[in-house]
Amino acid sequence: MKHIIINVGRQLGSGGHDIGRMLALDFQAKYYDRELMNLAAKESGFSEKFFEENDEKKGFFKGLFNVQTSHLSGGSMYKTNFSQESLFQFQSEAIIKAAREGSCVFVGRCADYVLRDFGNTVNIFISAPMSFRIEQIMNKQHLDPEAARKFIEQKESKRAAYYNYYTGKKWGAAESYDLCIDTSILGIMETEKLIADFIRKRFKI
Repeated sequence: MKHIIINVGRQLGSGGHDIGRMLALDFQAKYYDRELMNLAAKESGFSEKFFEENDEKKGFFKGLFNVQTSHLSGGSMYKTNFSQESLFQFQSEAIIKAAREGSCVFVGRCADYVLRDFGNTVNIFISAPMSFRIEQIMNKQHLDPEAARKFIEQKESKRAAYYNYYTGKKWGAAESYDLCIDTSILGIMETEKLIADFIRKRFKI
């Protein structure tokens, strides 16, 4: 199996996480979503909880020296002096390290931008109509339709702001990806098969 990197951007409720996991199985690749928190924590010396609290949010700190010692996993204080971009940098370094070690599937975290200089990447964006996504979120989060819509809008607003801020690109814009696909047309399983076929043709495997 070739060393390939699959970067998955996704609208909330579109099935992007499930598709990412299936792609990882298909291509014998490691899967990274929230797992990146653990990697970044190990690399930076901060606790995983610290990364979870600031996951895909831009402007992590309003100034320097805003980090509490409880967030340091090793007790060292030398890493408390950093800008609001540093948390993104720690996570980016974890992404690059994992990408160099073998085939990976990254979900979100601006991985397509972080790995822009890698030649063995394919960037996918997974979307679906709001009605489809509301139904998915209603089932997973046990929310009514209006609450599910608000949940999606709030989460996606933060996700888009994070991506746009750190990449200088527009989240979800077709020109940022190699393939954009709507999961509501074929369903999640068949959509994954189509994406996998696209990737095989892309890498001639």
